[in-house]
Amino acid sequence: VQLQASGGGLVQAGGSLRLSCAASGRFISRYNMGWFRQAPGKEREFIVGISWSGGSTYYADLVKGRFTISKDNAKNMVYLQMDSLKPEDTAVYYCAADSIPFRQRVAAPDFGLWGQGTQVTVSS
Repeated sequence: VQLQASGGGLVQAGGSLRLSCAASGRFISRYNMGWFRQAPGKEREFIVGISWSGGSTYYADLVKGRFTISKDNAKNMVYLQMDSLKPEDTAVYYCAADSIPFRQRVAAPDFGLWGQGTQVTVSS
């Protein structure tokens, strides 16, 4: 089982990026999926999540209204659209999957599978 994140890069403040996460060996239609990020010197933080059904989403206050999570079950892909980026959004972004299928809640402690990160740098 692997999660492969891509789409990071350097962008100016106010710009947009779209991160992608390709899941292999695990059908995202059965698992809650999420994105975390870790800035230098800080702990990893849970920023967005989407339920296995796609019916519910979670957004941390810091990104609410600017970031949008979505998924394509047919392609086994998860996306993170990031708009109105700020320098404080600079971090390594990680795609993650819940450790068990069909969990009812979307919560940070439940994510047990991680992909490698992709760097997002927002310049002022």
